[in-house]
Amino acid sequence: MLRVAEHAQRTDTGRQRPHNEDSFVARSPLFAVADGMGGAQAGEVASRVAVEVLREGLGEGTGTVAERLTDQVVEANRRIHERAQKDQRRAGMGTTLTAAYVDTGNLVVVHVGDSRLYRLRDGQLTRLTRDHSLVEELVRQGRLTPEQALEHPQRSIITRALGPESEVAVDSEVLPVDSGDLYLVCSDGLTAMLAEDEIEEILVAPRTLAEQVDMLVDAANAAGGRDNITVLLFRVEDAAGFGGGRTTGEEPTATHEQATAVLPRVDPVAPDGEADEDAEGPGQVHHAGEVSGPRQPRPAAKKRRGVRAGPFIVLFLLLCVLIGGYFASQTVYFVGTHKGLVTVYRGLPYDLPGGIHLYSVNYPSSVPVDEVDPRLRERLLDHRLRSLADANDLVSKLERGEVVKP
Repeated sequence: MLRVAEHAQRTDTGRQRPHNEDSFVARSPLFAVADGMGGAQAGEVASRVAVEVLREGLGEGTGTVAERLTDQVVEANRRIHERAQKDQRRAGMGTTLTAAYVDTGNLVVVHVGDSRLYRLRDGQLTRLTRDHSLVEELVRQGRLTPEQALEHPQRSIITRALGPESEVAVDSEVLPVDSGDLYLVCSDGLTAMLAEDEIEEILVAPRTLAEQVDMLVDAANAAGGRDNITVLLFRVEDAAGFGGGRTTGEEPTATHEQATAVLPRVDPVAPDGEADEDAEGPGQVHHAGEVSGPRQPRPAAKKRRGVRAGPFIVLFLLLCVLIGGYFASQTVYFVGTHKGLVTVYRGLPYDLPGGIHLYSVNYPSSVPVDEVDPRLRERLLDHRLRSLADANDLVSKLERGEVVKP
């Protein structure tokens, strides 16, 4: 199962616009950019409505993720159009929308307008969306070259958007995902300022995602910053690779009894037939052939005592049990919290003396604990041991806004 391992995002007004009409969602597994248009802050309203609909989650629909996500885009179009019809100041307002949803081994993409989605795989940048714009249509018809399109005076005219019409055609696609893929969702404030090879050059360099986001935005501003600039980056990796034995630095929410493990005390026992030669009192055991009364001197050879193997064997066996138990614990999972988010942990929800944790973070979701229904929260965070598939499925449903039964 593939999950979002890390992400970073930034939006910027740019150098020539009075305010920012871009809106975005960066909440795993959903990443989306909406670039509003319409003037008098109408574009800002349109883009905000679009992302608000997406934040409502996929709900409990019976269709595929692609179908339900497309339905959300259609609903966003309806709400924007209705609002524009009721307020003449916002007549004709609209917004682009490009959204990517990580669904286990696939990426679900929905797209309207000229915001874009890119994928960096094996050092190569590929555009995954097609602009709904006048110049893009002219390029497809062979009437413009890609280079001419970059400087065409009508390059900002889009042929499809959410809001202007009561109905909208939504591009929808399901793409396979590979572990290690890096995805970029952005408004045209980035792509109008930077060529794709310049974007690729920044993304292939060994930097953190936050550094790459800043470099992209700063480079777009340095090139003129003619429009608002929004950049989202997210990397996808195999969920089995999460955790990697790292400690969390934060204990999962638990009661005192749940958070503390008490190991049984094991007393070393001598092997059968062997007595403690230094034992005194009633518990003393005599070897065969010994007589009672004063102790007789033993032959010198018997006075030489080597290292007793019994306690070491017991300690060795105990160590084997502990090691075996630890590795067995790494095959189970539970749901807790980490930095205020619902999180899948690998291991057992216990701590040992000396600050040793028997758990590590496997997958921190994007769902804040405070947003979980209190009635569900108690059962969700009871630290019941689960399989990886069960825990991941539970958290995935939470992220999609579905009703779950822990």
